[in-house]
Amino acid sequence: MSDSMVRVDRQGEVGTILLDRPGKLNAFAGEMRDMIGDAVEQLGGDPSIRAIVITGEGRGFCTGADIDYLHELVAEGNARDFQRLLEAGERVVQEIRAAEKPVIAAINGPAAGGGANLALACDLRIMADTASIGQTFVRIGLHPDWGGTFLLPRLVGSSRALELMWSGRMVGAEEALAIGLVNRVVPAASIRDEALAWARQLAAAPPLAAARIKRAVQESLDRDLETMLAIELENQLVCFESQDVKRGLFAFSGKETPRFEGN
Repeated sequence: MSDSMVRVDRQGEVGTILLDRPGKLNAFAGEMRDMIGDAVEQLGGDPSIRAIVITGEGRGFCTGADIDYLHELVAEGNARDFQRLLEAGERVVQEIRAAEKPVIAAINGPAAGGGANLALACDLRIMADTASIGQTFVRIGLHPDWGGTFLLPRLVGSSRALELMWSGRMVGAEEALAIGLVNRVVPAASIRDEALAWARQLAAAPPLAAARIKRAVQESLDRDLETMLAIELENQLVCFESQDVKRGLFAFSGKETPRFEGN
């Protein structure tokens, strides 16, 4: 895919989705949400890609909706087109969740509103030490979307999620790491390199096991222990019968690095 606002790059087994509207801090415009959804679907369905990185060009990760366009929709009372934007955002979150491989958000700069929840929808988050993230919806009288009311409480707890959503404040990298919003904080100058290196590390995992782990963790959020024990048993048996187990065991015994193939 090649587009002025969303670009897809492949480097070996890692696919990168770059939000490229730097003059607006990568705020969503036009069909940009649909393009992101298409990009995640494309890389998620590509067996040669084993990890995905989502990041922004320039100084911002993504500052959510384009305020000028929101002004137009509100002035026109155009709820229909506003709903279409929300549904396009929902699709992005669902595509990230459905991708059977790790998806990393590399938060290189401000991530606000829908941009913040795009990052939260990813499986892992790495953040530049100069970046910030916030649930800024209430600043303009809106309610969180992009799955924020589902994702944020599961990361930071319901009480802290309410405080962040009600205040609309931006959270710096140090606090984001301390409260569990992100996994890692790195110097801003090296954010993309660090994200790609992490993605390459994750891409070396056995694809079948990695996919099953992601699905099991997602299911655990709404299931009881007995159900999860049954899911773990099923997943272990499927992995046990794969060739990757043999590759892993032989490599371990020989003190070598395994090359997993996902079969």
